[in-house]
Amino acid sequence: MAKSKEEELGDDFSYILRMADTDMDGLKPLSSALTSVKGIGVRSAIQICNTTGFDPARMAGHLTVEQQETLRLAIGDFVNTVPYWMVNRAADIETGNDIHLTGQEVKLTLKEDINRLRTMKCYRGVRHASGNKVRGQRGRSNGRGGLTLGVSRKKE
Repeated sequence: MAKSKEEELGDDFSYILRMADTDMDGLKPLSSALTSVKGIGVRSAIQICNTTGFDPARMAGHLTVEQQETLRLAIGDFVNTVPYWMVNRAADIETGNDIHLTGQEVKLTLKEDINRLRTMKCYRGVRHASGNKVRGQRGRSNGRGGLTLGVSRKKE
């Protein structure tokens, strides 16, 4: 049964694609496979497919090497092809430009932002440093770490 499926896929089928320092599953549709890259969501993936002219429902493993390179370039040039509200870092603090972060850049930039807030000692930075909720959520009863403390029974 498995061999018949492999024969249907063809010899040039790629089971794993490498985009933006992330492994994408070649057995998934292209729009779904692109979402495995950090910084690319469903809407961004569909927009990238529309920009490149690829079918979003097409299996990602059927892309040729040239098409994969086109896709890499489209991911890199995403900020120039979409409106400013679609990028994930509009008006960057350091440069002031619209940037779309992908891959490890997302994680590194988040760490830098939190460290900047901590050094400023602003409210959000203090809450991040102490490990508490940052955005006004309830902290007394929900989201607590550690062991549960129940009511102990009085010994007779």
